[in-house]
Amino acid sequence: MCTALSFTSGDHYFGRNLDLEYSYEECVTVVPRSFPLPFRRKGVLSRHLSFLGMAYVQEGYPLFYDATNEAGLSMAGLNFTQNAFFEEPREDGKDNIAPFEFIPWVLSQCRSLKEAKECLSRLRLVRMAFNEKLPVAPLHWMIDSREGSLVVESVKDGLKVYENPVGVLTNNPPFPMQLSRLNDYRGLSPESRPNTFAPSLPLEEYSRGMGAIGLPGDLSSTSRFVRASFVKMNAVCGKDESSSVSQFFHLLASVEQQRGCCKLGDGVYEITVYSSCCNADRGIYYYRTYDNPSIHAVDLKAMDLDGKTISTFPIQRNTEIEFDNR
Repeated sequence: MCTALSFTSGDHYFGRNLDLEYSYEECVTVVPRSFPLPFRRKGVLSRHLSFLGMAYVQEGYPLFYDATNEAGLSMAGLNFTQNAFFEEPREDGKDNIAPFEFIPWVLSQCRSLKEAKECLSRLRLVRMAFNEKLPVAPLHWMIDSREGSLVVESVKDGLKVYENPVGVLTNNPPFPMQLSRLNDYRGLSPESRPNTFAPSLPLEEYSRGMGAIGLPGDLSSTSRFVRASFVKMNAVCGKDESSSVSQFFHLLASVEQQRGCCKLGDGVYEITVYSSCCNADRGIYYYRTYDNPSIHAVDLKAMDLDGKTISTFPIQRNTEIEFDNR
């Protein structure tokens, strides 16, 4: 299970929590403009926009979990079990793209949300695995820019593209149902609220933060959607980079998963494997991991963006502790 969100302070930011019970050898990966991008049903794209993000590289191909391109367009794929449905490929003028190709397909070509919508109008997501060991993943996606956000879901009755007014996405159920849940919490507030229960009763606030009583705190996808939306929509911070990045990770921390709280059986627990935050305007990808809360970064613009080979940066997983007295 996962949570993705966007946030604008001075610059625009996009990132996610990857919540799983296991981890592949994912790494921060930079794809330069001249790296040949093969697509199973669309040939090879030899020249394209550069982009970076978190990926599992197999057979020289980056399988992206989330990424941002040099134009500031971002994407993330999140688990969408029981609802995701991918068609068989067929030749009828549509672009037949496998789920594992979807992020590279969009980010290599689209500079804006408008261009992404045009790309989606020609798209069919098809049932095609990367290989026998990596079957088709049941995902839906969030596409984001400073202009706004979209949610893309391939279900049995076709490809659905939704405007996302809150810039948040979790997992099941389908996005319209997630968004509808916010109506149940319309009375929550970050401020102190008057007694509307019974004005004749002397009901007093005994703690700060009581305006948000009822905000869900469990780890289910719908509760994480509500909580992340409330925290994000009410968040404020300075417009400098350090304040913005710090605040973004605090937003993600409000819905992170701790080992032991989501038991899957046989001593296996779901955790927040990593959290990411990309400054989409500057192309700086920040991340931290479950056992290493220190923030690490990779700068897209410090790379040779006209190169022909991808660059990978293994993520730093070990806990780093700095003593102040020795």
